[in-house]
Amino acid sequence: MHRRTLLAAALAGAVVSPALASGTARAAGPGPSVTRTGTTTLDGRAIFFVSYDGLVNNNAFQKNGLLTYKGYQYAVWYTADRNAVVGRRVLGGSTWSTVKVGHPLKASDSHNVISMGVSEVDGRLHLNMDSHSDGFTYVKSVAGLMDNPAGLSWTASRFGAPQSILDGVALTSQFTYPQFVATPDGKLQLSYRVAVSGNGRNALAEYDGTKWTNLGEWSASTGTYASEHGSSTARNMYLHGIDYDRNGRLHSFFTWREQNGAVMCNGGGITNHDTGYVYSDDRGRTWRNDAGTVVGVTGGSDKVSVTDAGLVIDPLNPDHSLMNQESQFTDSAGRPHAIISYVPGRFGQCTTNYVADRTANGRAFHVRRNASGTWQKTEIPVPLNSSQRTKLILDKYDNAYAIFPFGRIAGSSAASGYTDWRILFDGSGLNAFGEVVIDETRVAQDGVLSFMYQEKSSGTTPSALHVTDFRLPA
Repeated sequence: MHRRTLLAAALAGAVVSPALASGTARAAGPGPSVTRTGTTTLDGRAIFFVSYDGLVNNNAFQKNGLLTYKGYQYAVWYTADRNAVVGRRVLGGSTWSTVKVGHPLKASDSHNVISMGVSEVDGRLHLNMDSHSDGFTYVKSVAGLMDNPAGLSWTASRFGAPQSILDGVALTSQFTYPQFVATPDGKLQLSYRVAVSGNGRNALAEYDGTKWTNLGEWSASTGTYASEHGSSTARNMYLHGIDYDRNGRLHSFFTWREQNGAVMCNGGGITNHDTGYVYSDDRGRTWRNDAGTVVGVTGGSDKVSVTDAGLVIDPLNPDHSLMNQESQFTDSAGRPHAIISYVPGRFGQCTTNYVADRTANGRAFHVRRNASGTWQKTEIPVPLNSSQRTKLILDKYDNAYAIFPFGRIAGSSAASGYTDWRILFDGSGLNAFGEVVIDETRVAQDGVLSFMYQEKSSGTTPSALHVTDFRLPA
């Protein structure tokens, strides 16, 4: 084993001064605040079924289920009759125009989300949907649709026929977790998992405005991981996200999920362990650990592996119900931040029921790298009261906001070194089921936190799907 912990002492919860925590002296801007400005309804009767403790229209790992581009906001969901729909509105508008894209949801599986991406190079909207370790469906718009939304009608004729491949490029027959990410040079990349949970690999494809290219896999499922309980020889890397910062660096936090349950203290837990971090400065072709050492090459024989040194920035064994695919964001200086969550050791050193223990005792933590290069971690003093995921954004002043299940919002100021977390909105009036889908692209464009949520229901009774907006500090 060559797993190494980076700056573990700094992550042990030591109390630090605001100046040290922020890593730099800076003029204090306004602290975090949210002002709710309105809520719109996408669908009064969206499809509702609970699967894997989540909803297909509101899974927080659904990157770009809601996005903003050139003054319009776009949303995707499945209707009560299982049709895949994409809607748009003028920013701040109350009316959504919707289009069915010609694909029905094939399985009642909350993993089968719809993800959107925009290729700036040709102004197309791309959708990837309806997959969980099997085939996917891909739809793209005509060129230029996103560049002239006011001048082009929003009709089904603007979208091509659904495909089971990417314009002739086949990826894998076991495809999951599509995440589109726009590159700094106007191209579009698609991140996805090959194979299955506990034995899978991350991969990338890239669209240049003319064609898709499969760049290949970049994480490995092989190698031996050993805990105090047992060992495992297969796993997959679950990404908290994959995002470019303003300087063009591609960041990704992750956790490992082991195939062999022998690594856990109890079979009712989950085999997720450790928070890791990698980055790429060449558009995802090579991957480096926090020290800058190359640890993987996309499409090559050397992939990011559990046995690589320097990956782990926050060590945790598989006994604390660590969540996978939580959230990440980069600040104005390109420094990476993440939200992770698990059951802290003060509640016991062995969780025995993943959902129940996280709901009773789960806590979220803000992990970030400061200007001096030190990793720091702060517990957010808000009980999860849920087994589900929390999302993260940062405003123009680098204040941090954690959007918890049920639409609760907590905030912390950059000026304090992210030590003053407090509730800003308690979710009153939303009646949200659980996880929410954040518009990660809108914050920088007009200073609004916008998220999509679905109202609670039971069984398979459809419920209302909404987008609600909060103004952030100007």
